[in-house]
Order: sequence, then C-alpha cells, then structure tokens
Amino acid sequence: MSEEFDFTIEELGKRNIKSPIIMSKIWGDFIANYVTDEEYIRLDTAVTLGPQPELKRNQVFERAGPREMLYFMPQHVHAGIVSCGGLCPGLNDVIRAIVRCLWYRYGVRRITGIRYGYKGFLPEYQFSTKELTPEVVDDIHKIGGTVLGSARGGGKEVSKIVDSMEQLNLNMLFTIGGDGTQKGALDIAGEISRRKLKIAMVGIPKTVDNDFSFIQRSFGFDTAVSKAAEVVTAAHMEAHSQINGIGLVKVMGRESGFIAVHTALASHEVNFCLIPEVPFDLDGPNGFLQHLESRLRKRNHAVIIIAEGALQDSLVQEIKTDASGNLRLVDVGIYLRDRIIAHFNDKEDMEINLKYIDPSYMIRSAPAEPNDSIYCERLGNAAAHAAMAGKTKVLIGLVNNSFVHLPMKVAVSRRNHVDPEGSLWRDTLDATHQPTLMINSPGAAQYGKEED
Repeated sequence: MSEEFDFTIEELGKRNIKSPIIMSKIWGDFIANYVTDEEYIRLDTAVTLGPQPELKRNQVFERAGPREMLYFMPQHVHAGIVSCGGLCPGLNDVIRAIVRCLWYRYGVRRITGIRYGYKGFLPEYQFSTKELTPEVVDDIHKIGGTVLGSARGGGKEVSKIVDSMEQLNLNMLFTIGGDGTQKGALDIAGEISRRKLKIAMVGIPKTVDNDFSFIQRSFGFDTAVSKAAEVVTAAHMEAHSQINGIGLVKVMGRESGFIAVHTALASHEVNFCLIPEVPFDLDGPNGFLQHLESRLRKRNHAVIIIAEGALQDSLVQEIKTDASGNLRLVDVGIYLRDRIIAHFNDKEDMEINLKYIDPSYMIRSAPAEPNDSIYCERLGNAAAHAAMAGKTKVLIGLVNNSFVHLPMKVAVSRRNHVDPEGSLWRDTLDATHQPTLMINSPGAAQYGKEED
C-alpha cells in the first residue's frame, strides 16, 4: 500500500541553527537522543518469507522528534495555534503541550492563540487573539472543549488568512482539526508558498471518529469509547429491567464505525452493532427488525448501538453540506427508534419498552482520560519539534507505535474505515452474536443466522 503514496516531507530550507535542547547522538549514555532525518518507520509490517523488495524514501515515514539543527531562531519565532471544527476530548491537552514545549524547551516567548478556528483570522469577525504562556495553559487539560474556541468554515478564505498571518508576523501555525481543517491548512500552505513566505504549517489530526488514514488512532478516541461504554451500560440496565426492553444508543461515526465497534467490544453488552461500512436491511425475513424480534422472543431484551452514518445512503434525499464541507446527515437514531416502535406496534403479542440515548455532545466535550492525555502531550511535543525544524505541510501521527511526520496531502487523500472482512469486525461479530449479514439478497441468507 505504501508504494501508492509519497511520504516525503517538505521543508522550508536548510537547517543551520543549533538547537537549545541538549541531547545525545550516541546510544548507551542514558541521555535522550536527537532524531535524524534518516530514521524511518514503514507502514506495512506484514511480510512474506523470501527476498523483500527494496524500500524507497517516499515509501516510509520520517520519524518525529527533536532535531539537532533547527530552521528557526527560537528568539525570533512567533507561533500561532488554532483549533477548528467540532469539539473532541484532548484539545486543551494538545494546546498545552505545544505551548510548554515551545516555551520551556526552545525559549519561544511569542505564542498566540487564534480564536474560533479559521474565522479568527478573518477581519470581518474582529475576534481578538489570545496570548498563550505556561501560566495560561498549565491547568487547561483539566477541562473539556478548547480554550481558544472553535468554529467550522472560514478555511477557504486563504488569501485573507495569509494576509492576517503576515500582519501577525507568524513563523509557524499549528492547526488542530479534522479532515476539513487539514485540507484548509494545505490550501493555506499553498498560498504561503505562492507568496514565497517562510511559515511552517504543522497539523495535529483531530477526529473523534478515528477516520484519519494511516495513523493508528486519533486523540480523543479512547475517551469517546470509554464514555460511550458507560452509556451502553446504562442502556443495558434499562433494557434488562423492562419487559422486552430495548436500549438504543447512537454514537458518532459519519463514515466510519470505529466508535460503535470499539464500544461494542469494550462493553460486552451490545447485541447489534450497526455501522456505515456494513449494509443492512431493516425489513424482510433477513432484515434487522426481524432479527431484533427474534432476539426479544428468545432473551427478552436487546441493546443496539448505531453509528450516525449508518443508513445514510437511503435516508439522505438532498445533498447539503455544513460549513466544514461535511454532508448533512439525517438523524438515524431517531429514525431507527421510530421504525422499531412502528414494527412492534403491529405485534399484538409483544409489548416493548424502548429507551433511546444520544450521548454525542456529552462524549466529545469531555476532558481527556489518561491514555488520551498522554497521547496528546506527545503529539503536541512532536508538532513543536517539527515546526522548529522547518517541516511544513505535515501532520503528526502514530504509526506502528512510533510518532511520525505524515504529509498533509497524503493524509487527507482518503479516510480510514472499518474493514468488513477484517479482524476488527470479525471480533465484533463474535462479541455481539449478531448475524454476519442482515440483507435479503439470496446469497446472504446463509449468513443471516443468529447465534444463541
């Protein structure tokens, strides 16, 4: 797969400034080492026995971390930080890490927070900036949301944004956001290049859906799964305590069902996991509603988790997008709730008690839990190191348990999805005991059997 992409990282120019961070260049002296540009991480770890093809530079990731030589003089740096899009656990942790690494490790004394996403750069909004120092950010990891505020849209106004960056005399901008944010950052970087400016653009990928390509996981994802599992536990107790009780939980996942899948695996109490990647019918002898009815007749309760992007192919009648360019979805949780109720209204011999829970905003506004907090700290540090070295048009991510530099252009070229034929979905089917396929085509009938 790596042969299809170019993982080469762009740089602003030659690095000839000695880093103020004192590290080692040898192993075995108990002193942390600099990272060189000759240290790489491969994407594909699966191999077959026998001779292996030679790897080329564009097929491997550059390892992230502090370089011995810098592009920017720390005393001259003015860094900007912006957070865009929806909320996500860990935003403040990332901001905190960037500020503290720049301040304490490099001696950077001008760090500016841009308020309310890319709109903070646009003169018509007249948003003030926020000075960021260790005193300002030291305790922000204890609260959810983002101290800079966030907003969707504005990233298409690249000329105005770069004008503002020039007026602020920024040398680097850290963009914390999802797919739309980083596409905007790439466009902004293109305008910076056209103007022949020396401004580093470094992104920290933020998507609670965990759908960024190539990286192992996005920050905030572990916290989202933990919070969603708590909700499933409540839904299970409600369902188990009622006559033919049904607990229906909708979670985030516009195009990818990772939160739903991981929550099902974590909770051990989900009987049906419905995600965008695996099609299913509602009606018919092998449809979901029939299997739900069979489950209730056998066990008298059921727990369902559905990702927000499921069924959208059939539900969305008119293509509309939000300010970030995302497709406006139909609320599949309410739709499925109503369809379930309508189905059982026709069953005179079955009383049901359905409880519907949508915890989306509670989940994404929560403070980061320890695993995510650690991850955010390391992402922020790696981003600061990349910017000081003059890396640009780059995202920081985790690949094969190593922090790497990933070109923005490659990262936004596609999204990550749950593989219906992969081990993650297979294990989910083992956890839920739901039918392998719930569609009514003749070839799928043999996969529609429920397990006891």
